[in-house]
Amino acid sequence: MADYDILVIGGGPGGYTAAIRAAQLGLKAAVVEREHLGGICSNWGCIPTKAMLRSAEMLTHMQHASDFGISLSGKATPDIAAIVKRSRGIAERMNGGVAMLLRKNKVDVIWGQARLTAPGTVEVGAADKPAVEPQAPAPKGVKLHGTYTAAHVIIATGARPRVLPGLDPDGDRIWTYFEALKPSSVPKSLAIIGSGAIGVEFASFYAAMGTEVTVIEMVDRILPAEDAEVSAFMQKALEKRGIAFRTGTKIEAAKTGKKDVTLSLAGGDTLTVERVISAAGVVANTEGLGLESIGLTLENGLIPTTGAGATSVAGLYAIGDITGAPMLAHKAEHEAALCVEAIAGEAVHPLNRNRIPGCTYCDPQVASIGLTEAQATDSGRKVRIGRFPFLANGKAIAMGEDQGMAKVIFDADTGELIGAHLAGPEVTELIHGFATAMELETTEAEIIDTIYPHPTISEVMKEAVMAAYGRAMNI
Repeated sequence: MADYDILVIGGGPGGYTAAIRAAQLGLKAAVVEREHLGGICSNWGCIPTKAMLRSAEMLTHMQHASDFGISLSGKATPDIAAIVKRSRGIAERMNGGVAMLLRKNKVDVIWGQARLTAPGTVEVGAADKPAVEPQAPAPKGVKLHGTYTAAHVIIATGARPRVLPGLDPDGDRIWTYFEALKPSSVPKSLAIIGSGAIGVEFASFYAAMGTEVTVIEMVDRILPAEDAEVSAFMQKALEKRGIAFRTGTKIEAAKTGKKDVTLSLAGGDTLTVERVISAAGVVANTEGLGLESIGLTLENGLIPTTGAGATSVAGLYAIGDITGAPMLAHKAEHEAALCVEAIAGEAVHPLNRNRIPGCTYCDPQVASIGLTEAQATDSGRKVRIGRFPFLANGKAIAMGEDQGMAKVIFDADTGELIGAHLAGPEVTELIHGFATAMELETTEAEIIDTIYPHPTISEVMKEAVMAAYGRAMNI
């Protein structure tokens, strides 16, 4: 008999969720982890970045206290050491929380580097030391090196920062998000390569800290995965916060000095800054797993899957970032549950990638789901589009944060909500409303008939829907 019903390689959001769901269904489960429980999300991504962005938000509010009739005796200034300490403390708390959940659900943790030696057989040995991040010590009470068998193996090893040619991170002048999350001091000037969610969030944080920030993007607009209208709005909003953007710009070379980095840009321009953050996406962690030896072939560096995470190898599954975009923690968690439930013989629904919300926690925030306007029109659909500005929302005005927009896209023939795009304060806390509406196949009629509380920011959602049908009340 196999040692486990399900063995999961990787203890991040997808991995530990899969193991816990397996335990809930009465299956014997284990997680193999080589670095840190909770994965990049809890330790170096989603959570610690939000802690630092919260510090930046508090600082910004305090610097504008007089706008709200509040007088401060002194100038609000950041203490980067304290900000980093708070962020790392929160990451540690999340890490401990995952360990507690696994113990609670009687999931074994096996510490080390996993390698598949045959279908259903995993050899766990000493972990390779990561190139940037130091290896975390094994938690007490976990299993160590050995060979383990399982009826089903789920790969959930996540992703790491993409390294651009000529921009190899050195931990000093050229950073990945690892170094950017634990600076010893605030750089006076900073170039960020890439204007996706990671790049824009770090730009927002460091600009709030007083750094002169320049974001360099190869394509012709920032946040290229977002609706073009939202991208344009966000560039103007972030420029007002002192962030400079160089779009449609390619880096040809980088020369690192003792105190700065000089970037050679296409067209002959140069930019010299104290630090550089490489934030041009991530790549899947598929190396060292022994995939080739068991007959699994990668596609563009990713593990191809069919329904519910199944791969071409019987008994082997993959979830999360290693299966492709969108590379988001909540997508991995959802895939984990679907995968395990399918293994257990339960009926599961297919994952609809058009219904996965995306969030960017800069200031102002961005949140979206479904098709952009360009994608919707390119699909040949007739569309109805509604827009509503935050400057017409009473709660946003009262908060002193009236810069934002809500945009919704409907299929004109069926009334199906096919896209929603928000920019403004706390919109990451609103997008689930549109996600729920899309999952329930709601049309504009149900949303318009729903009573939204007043005064709330959420009213922009209903107003945008009403605007799509010529019924907006407040614009």
